[in-house]
Amino acid sequence: MKAVNEQDIRTSFVNCSKGEAKRLPLPRDLEEQPWDDLDFLGWRDLSAPGRSYIVTERGGELIGVTLRFPSQQRGFLHRSMCSLCLTTHPGSGVSLMTARKTGAAGREGNSVGLYICTDLACSLYVRGRKIAAPGARFKESLTVTEQVERTRSNLDAFLGKLFD
Repeated sequence: MKAVNEQDIRTSFVNCSKGEAKRLPLPRDLEEQPWDDLDFLGWRDLSAPGRSYIVTERGGELIGVTLRFPSQQRGFLHRSMCSLCLTTHPGSGVSLMTARKTGAAGREGNSVGLYICTDLACSLYVRGRKIAAPGARFKESLTVTEQVERTRSNLDAFLGKLFD
């Protein structure tokens, strides 16, 4: 992903109002992001538990999405798998994140959901830049490049559902 600035991020959101996009908190470490290793920029809203954001490139343009997820904790023995990067995490390391659909469907309350790493570090897990708990990444016959492409494809399929 290429580096983005605050203005790029705020104008990219497709499932919230311009006012909401203008007020949402941005990551404080934008300049330090490992842009070459990211398929999307994801961050949690520290002021509003259960709210996260993703910004990514899709079809040559920047797309931003607001997400919500339940704040309840799961037991540490419970493991879940991320639908984007296929990393498993114990407890609440994976959350069902829902995004309001765009347009009239979103205004009527329709949404789509996907199980995603709660820390939104999928790109880093796939590339081995961030290590999850032991046993979290299965040994695969796919190359890292193929795993990255699968992650991007999974994200693109999720984003496509926002526009249906």
